[in-house]
Amino acid sequence: MAEIISMPQLSDTMEEGTVIKWNKKIGDKVYEGDILAEIETDKATQDFEIDVSGILLFIGVKEGEKTRVNDILAIIGEEGEDINHLISKSKKIQKEKKDKINKEDRIFISPLAKKMAKKIGISLSDINKGSGDYGRIIKKDIDKYYKKTKLKENKFHKKISHSSMRKKIAKHLTFSKFSAPHYYLFNEIHVDKLIEFRKKLNDKLSLEEKISFNDIIIKAVAQSLKKNPNMNVSWNEEEILFHSHIHIGIAVAIKDGLIVPVIKNSDQKSLLQISKEIKDKVFRSKSKKIQPEEIENSTFTVSNLGMYGIESFTSIINVPNSSILSIGSIMKRPIIKNSKIEIGNIMKITLSCDHRIIDGAIASNYIYSLKNYLEDPITILF
Repeated sequence: MAEIISMPQLSDTMEEGTVIKWNKKIGDKVYEGDILAEIETDKATQDFEIDVSGILLFIGVKEGEKTRVNDILAIIGEEGEDINHLISKSKKIQKEKKDKINKEDRIFISPLAKKMAKKIGISLSDINKGSGDYGRIIKKDIDKYYKKTKLKENKFHKKISHSSMRKKIAKHLTFSKFSAPHYYLFNEIHVDKLIEFRKKLNDKLSLEEKISFNDIIIKAVAQSLKKNPNMNVSWNEEEILFHSHIHIGIAVAIKDGLIVPVIKNSDQKSLLQISKEIKDKVFRSKSKKIQPEEIENSTFTVSNLGMYGIESFTSIINVPNSSILSIGSIMKRPIIKNSKIEIGNIMKITLSCDHRIIDGAIASNYIYSLKNYLEDPITILF
């Protein structure tokens, strides 16, 4: 008997998925455990393993197209089996869902205003409610909005639809920014010893094992959290959660936005272990082969833009974390040493904190510990 294969929910936040590649074609024999397709979620690209056997009779989503979770993806059954009734039923259900959404999002607008908006290129969702009866959009509302935005002056080279990942990032960061009251602490780290420490380490390592500044920073961040457990916390409406483990998320730029692979139990790992794991997870993040469990359950996040020449910046907290550390580039600057002005290397850092749970004194003590580790990096090994 034919069975509908629906778009699976491959992550806890997935609302829709894009079929990147079909590994089978219509008419192929498939077996339980086969990888039927590669599906891009809001977090990563994953293999979709089926749990039935039979003949692939129908493909409901083309490569490069997306559909919502639980919509029809494929039909598997016996050779020559009539599946028209299943296709019709599935399409009817999907149409009813779409109609329901459209009904909820319906905007009331006069025919003239609608015609004007279409001609000018105004998205009605940007106005949503007009000044007419019961919020109806009328000509006056279109005129007002047009004058305000001056759409005639806007020119677009091209338009690209939001990817699932970009939508998820926007939703998550908006929630993070407006749910957690942010404040920021700034500091400068003298990194002459850090530079020398890294050089001595790398002189003894192979090319594949080379340690980056970011590797050392992650280790120092973890050691500082171990020394300041009140920073390794999360907020919920009933209680403060003190984490027994230290899992460091690393913000990684990819084609469609940002992903945060997690180095779990960072405080218990050596510099070489951290370095190797970061290299592997960054590579797989950029090729969208990272697994969902590898980008979940961080307790603290580090965002490093030093390699892009950024001097300093602030970051939005990656909730449910309560803080995020922003790392700028290493720069030569005049510094005062032994009452004399010398040229030294400094690195600016910014700590963003959730004021509901982390007070300024707690965050300041954390920065003090981190600064000591980075200015005398041999200490992170003990």
